[in-house]
Amino acid sequence: MTLLVFAEHNNKSLHPATRHAVTAAAQLGGDIHVLVAGQACDAAAKQAASLQGISKVLVSEAAHYAWPLAENIAPLIASIGKNYSHILATATTTGKDILPRAAALLGVGQVSEIVQVVSPDTFVRPIYAGNALETIQAKDAIKVITVRQTAFTAAGEGGNASIESIPALPDSGLSQFISVQENTSARPELTSARIIVSGGRGFGSAENFKKLEKLADLLGAAIGASRAAVDAGYVPNDYQVGQTGKVVAPELYIAIGISGAIQHLAGMKDSKVIVAINKDENAPIFEIADYGLVADWQTALPELESLLSK
Repeated sequence: MTLLVFAEHNNKSLHPATRHAVTAAAQLGGDIHVLVAGQACDAAAKQAASLQGISKVLVSEAAHYAWPLAENIAPLIASIGKNYSHILATATTTGKDILPRAAALLGVGQVSEIVQVVSPDTFVRPIYAGNALETIQAKDAIKVITVRQTAFTAAGEGGNASIESIPALPDSGLSQFISVQENTSARPELTSARIIVSGGRGFGSAENFKKLEKLADLLGAAIGASRAAVDAGYVPNDYQVGQTGKVVAPELYIAIGISGAIQHLAGMKDSKVIVAINKDENAPIFEIADYGLVADWQTALPELESLLSK
């Protein structure tokens, strides 16, 4: 049994999410190959080769692979995928874009966002916004799987896999990269942060939401938000934690002014320690919180910052 893991990267380094997909692949057993498709992506390929459990890294370089456009990457995965029993990627925005297309090209179904490997053909995945877990058996000859990264630890270093070049496919001409706008921050990236401070609609405005920044800086934390806060325009949508945003599982999650809608809980309920601050004592967030404080954020936040500053 040989498995293929699609690697996310920026041509210079692997995206941390890929390490979690490698761990899931290792639990399936068999040889693990990693596909690195990009342009001038030698550094990313070498990082992939250093991961534990990897036997081979396949590198395909072309100008139209510089950005992970699904219209170009999915056909590449499908063209080599017939040689594999399983094809995996992390359930990030990129993985969710590319892998379903590859599955369709291969004529198989996809198993989405698994959180546990039971056997090579049986997996556990959340349904109903994470309120239930479903055990499913995939009967396709090739199993195409996306992995919820918060459910698997990151693969460690220490491997020494071989690196092999494979030919690129022609540019599909169906899409092209125009530009990218990134929010740069000195704070940790949301999905890999050890501590996350999240705010909700209770802050009332974008100006008030910025008051979370001091607390985040004191804790060395990333800043997240509920969908309601994003929809209200307080922060960009890449701050969103939840079923339709980013799924996180930090060591500490502090939710301030967040009521705890099911959509939000689905994205953070696996956090190791959950602290909730809300003036509504009946807010659903308190049902899953390890520590809860019934208080207005305007009172609690300055006090918390003062204590941490000491």
